[in-house]
Amino acid sequence: MTAAPAFDDWLLPDWPAPPGVHALCTTRAGGVSVAPWDSLNLGDHVGDAAYAVHENRTRLQAALRARTPGARAVFLRQVHGSDVLALGAGTAQGLAADASLTAAPGVACTIMVADCLPVLFTDRHGSVVAAAHAGWRGLAGTVRAGGCPQGVLESVFAQFAQQVVRAGGAADQGQVAGRTLAWLGPCIGPDAFEVGEEVRAALCQGRPEAARHFRPGQAPGKWLADLAGLARQRLQSLGITAVYGNDGSARWCTVGNPSAFFSHRRDAARLGSSGRFAACIWRDGAA
Repeated sequence: MTAAPAFDDWLLPDWPAPPGVHALCTTRAGGVSVAPWDSLNLGDHVGDAAYAVHENRTRLQAALRARTPGARAVFLRQVHGSDVLALGAGTAQGLAADASLTAAPGVACTIMVADCLPVLFTDRHGSVVAAAHAGWRGLAGTVRAGGCPQGVLESVFAQFAQQVVRAGGAADQGQVAGRTLAWLGPCIGPDAFEVGEEVRAALCQGRPEAARHFRPGQAPGKWLADLAGLARQRLQSLGITAVYGNDGSARWCTVGNPSAFFSHRRDAARLGSSGRFAACIWRDGAA
């Protein structure tokens, strides 16, 4: 039998989302998986038993429905890219993308992570919601004409803004940015995310201001990167200044909080695998 929703052990974003917009971020708590995926592993690609993942996802669905009858989490097959999927009531599970958005009530944009950064979006009218999987590859994206990089945050916001304008929530993309709320979930922290020069170069290409989010690591050619700080900088460059959640402090670090969060970097080599937790955002139709 599916257990009662585990809200007390999960994160509920502290942000001024409008009525009718709901969001949550799971932790390790509340599932049935055994080590090293204990206990609420939501990833179906990490070696965990299929029956355990199914039960864990069923528990997440029950938690959503406890808030919004009929709500449904739509999982993606995330590939560390910048493709965005528009979700509807009948969208299938497991389609390839690293961000999703919807205006449909009861459809939960869902992002799985285990060190990468989940980013949730809504507008102040609550007409559209979106979620993005922002690891370093997704943030870096590709450099377009003019030298400006186009990563997953730029891609999802472009489509998010179009939908908000279409819904009558703003006149243009610039106005949407001023009315957008973003929440950053847990990710690998700036004291744990050591990268090489190639990663630093990719994230600074076309954006020299990104260099301030790196500090030298212990070994030559290594850097400690602030993933949440880099995401905040990208959002601010889009005109989004209402950003909540992860501020880079220790309590948000997936590596440093093993009882709360899965971490691929911490656990994959040591234990052979790591689970995935998830951030979800959805509308109930009342916004």
